[in-house]
Amino acid sequence: MKKLAIGLTLALVATAASAGALVEPIMEQEVIVQSTSSSVDHGIIPPIFFLLFVGIGFWLL
Repeated sequence: MKKLAIGLTLALVATAASAGALVEPIMEQEVIVQSTSSSVDHGIIPPIFFLLFVGIGFWLL
């Protein structure tokens, strides 16, 4: 019975020792840099090329 009590006590101590602290871990925030401004607006160039190629296609027919 004495060995059982010592075994339970050691098991309880070992479990508590490996459980860790109750304090939440401190995590550093990651800095994300995003470029949002552009000196050139490419929004009009693709439709112009589309119209140009469609016009050339009709002209060649």
